Amino acid sequence: MTADPAGAVKTLRPARTTATRQKLFDASMELIGERGAAGVTVDEIAAAAGVSKGTVYYNFGSKSELIAQLLRHGVDILKARLQASSEPGPPGQDADKARDITAAGSGDPLLAMEAMIGQALDFMAEYPSFARLWVSENWRTPSEWQGTFAVLRGELLAVIGAAVEKVALAYPVDSTVSRGSLETAIFGACFVVGLDRQTYNPERTRDQSVAAIMAIMRGYVLQRPDPRG
Repeated sequence: MTADPAGAVKTLRPARTTATRQKLFDASMELIGERGAAGVTVDEIAAAAGVSKGTVYYNFGSKSELIAQLLRHGVDILKARLQASSEPGPPGQDADKARDITAAGSGDPLLAMEAMIGQALDFMAEYPSFARLWVSENWRTPSEWQGTFAVLRGELLAVIGAAVEKVALAYPVDSTVSRGSLETAIFGACFVVGLDRQTYNPERTRDQSVAAIMAIMRGYVLQRPDPRG
């Protein structure tokens, strides 16, 4: 494997169908979770997804592009959940989702941030292999998908940054704290706390994990009884 040239980003072509991409994503995450990206072949991914090897190559061109597209697909799922955490959901949604919607819709941006973190942890619980792939490859130097990670990481940080900005507009905050470092701390904590809960501490509840990450955010806010109007 070779690293992306400086500034290079792999083309993130859409797969032919969302259904095919989701099948490949689910199959790949299971295999990658067992052996890592380098230890999985296109033949194995195609067989596990129930599609032909030719279908994989037709849609993606190479294993490297397949992994890049799967990273994109996973981030799209996560990003959609984060952005939708403050929107009304369909009837019959699970209790955690309903609670997140109620909190995010309360008008308090701190509660909206809490709902967003809850959704991030739910994603980690549903796709732990994606989280492991992200953590193991994102900071590997060099990484074959370095450019892809840079693009996707920027998109997720932008979603978190928008939520932090709303908090800063509603509350007095510590101006000595680097906004970029704060966003990165929350972003990284979601992955690490989510994986730690899945791997080593399954007894920890979702609420306990959310509260631990929110401690970062609440430390940024200077004490005041109520948010600004």
